[in-house]
Amino acid sequence: MSNLTDMEIFARVVSAGSMSAAGREMNLSPAVVSKRIRRLEERLGTRLLQRTTRQIAMTEAGQGFYERVVAILASVEEAETFVSRGSANARGNLKVAAPTSFGRLHIAPHLGRFLTENPDLSINLDLSDDFVDIVGDGYDLAIRIAELSDSSLVARRLAPVHRVLCASPEYVKAHGEPLNIEDLVANHATLAAANQDPWRLSGPAGIETVRTQAPVKTNSNEVVRECVLSGVGIALRSTWDIGPELRAGKLKILLPSYTASKDVGLYAVYPSRQFLPAKVRVFIDFLADLYGPSPYWDDGLEDWLSPLRGLPGIA
Repeated sequence: MSNLTDMEIFARVVSAGSMSAAGREMNLSPAVVSKRIRRLEERLGTRLLQRTTRQIAMTEAGQGFYERVVAILASVEEAETFVSRGSANARGNLKVAAPTSFGRLHIAPHLGRFLTENPDLSINLDLSDDFVDIVGDGYDLAIRIAELSDSSLVARRLAPVHRVLCASPEYVKAHGEPLNIEDLVANHATLAAANQDPWRLSGPAGIETVRTQAPVKTNSNEVVRECVLSGVGIALRSTWDIGPELRAGKLKILLPSYTASKDVGLYAVYPSRQFLPAKVRVFIDFLADLYGPSPYWDDGLEDWLSPLRGLPGIA
């Protein structure tokens, strides 16, 4: 059990970001925490943490060790729950990262039902449009809207994401509709947050890259949303974000033969498939059942989406 405690202290230091913070969380002095980490490193014969006066960073060995320690501790937690409660019920605190707008629109409204169904769980939901370091920042999982590349993390696809070029009727009346990609680039204002520039559009000729240009520069997706609604320019937006505006005629799809790649999807990303904690599994299952291959936010948009699904590269 001493070895297991050392592992728990190490994991807490990583998630808390410092030995003093980990000590406060575990009611241990910084000296004791430092001694236990040093003893763990001596037993393993390798350095796990690089220490400076201001911060602690994991070594390459520490990173790999941390990913496995988290899985071990989660397994122990489930084993204890099984014995004490008669089943592997989900319990504890679930730390989740999600994109700002998506989390507000499509996660937060459903948390009440999820928590009612899982009364032994609490949730720490962090919203940010930056890609967080799931392991380094101590998250149990992250919700990502992306074209995911290979990584050491595990990803489960929760739903398709349809991104379309759109503008307000007022913008179209003032500037007309772009006739093609060349016209779009040369003669129109194209809006994007900093982390979504350039656009990668899938169309009849395959993937094309479009560098956006507009009188408004921003790092906020919500600012882009408000600008396209107010007629500033053309944006590439997801139907989960603008479905109501499309149905109400406040936005119009432009160049329907171009959209985002089918590889862009909604994913739950987590550190390891092995020893998946019950609290992570039930939350991912809940979202997968809630969204699915035909998510509710696309209801009523079949007339727009059916032609798109027939295009090369479109899901």
